[in-house]
Amino acid sequence: MKKQEVPQHPGLFGERKAVCYALDEEGGYVLAPTAGWNPVNLANRQAWQELARELAAIHGEVLAGRKSPLAYHMAWRQMDAALLARYTGLFRWRVRRHLRPAIFARLDRGLLARYAEVLHLSVEELCRLPETPELEVPEIDETEESR
Repeated sequence: MKKQEVPQHPGLFGERKAVCYALDEEGGYVLAPTAGWNPVNLANRQAWQELARELAAIHGEVLAGRKSPLAYHMAWRQMDAALLARYTGLFRWRVRRHLRPAIFARLDRGLLARYAEVLHLSVEELCRLPETPELEVPEIDETEESR
């Protein structure tokens, strides 16, 4: 695609731009800013909606007492047990074990602080569950004309 043909459909980026490769006048590849492209915007919106559904499901499991608040905060940060284990320096099996409410309730403050630091939360926030899942699905202004 040529640089002047790079789509500028309004999307999830808002005022920011993404960068893609395009051909310049001499046929060489250059970086070209784009506001968005409808197929990419649709895929991103569907991904955000799926993340919101998953977060709501985990929120319900925590409220029902089947998972610890750690599971919610992990999902909110889009982390799995393996990734959180790597960041905290713990074994994966320990992180998975801490997803059980009874085990999580007995964790010492030092271990909670490790989790909180990685998740960019205070220990108090880590141990609490928000009243409602907090992931907002970005809206796409579809009324704007393609530029």
